[in-house]
Amino acid sequence: MARAVITLPDQFLFSTEITLRITDINYGGHLGNDAMLSLIQEARLQFLKNYGFAENNVDGYGIIMADAVIIYKSQAYYGDTLRFEISVDDIGKRACDLIYKISESGSEREIARAKTRIAFFDYRQNKTVSIPDGFLKIVNKH
Repeated sequence: MARAVITLPDQFLFSTEITLRITDINYGGHLGNDAMLSLIQEARLQFLKNYGFAENNVDGYGIIMADAVIIYKSQAYYGDTLRFEISVDDIGKRACDLIYKISESGSEREIARAKTRIAFFDYRQNKTVSIPDGFLKIVNKH
């Protein structure tokens, strides 16, 4: 099976920093897989909040994660502060990819790259919906 590839964009729409907690560290003494996915979710929440949205309210609709890919480049440890840069790619009618570059804060050392495919979802009708105009305006502005 071929290794997954995530190509980083030239620019990002948002960045935030998160310091690793002891609960993010696994028995190997470094950042765990499960914790990385939670950190990605936290970064996504901050990204949405920065633009006036929430996971359950992007112009009246929620989001649902369709898939996730994480490619590790190096290890991170308790107390490290990581920088999460986020961009939007592969915009379809009902879904798009969020691309994440995760690096050590204050350094060029890349920790990981990630991609999550999010679909926009009407939880009352239990179905996907078109990407809301408010979200598209933000993406297209950049």
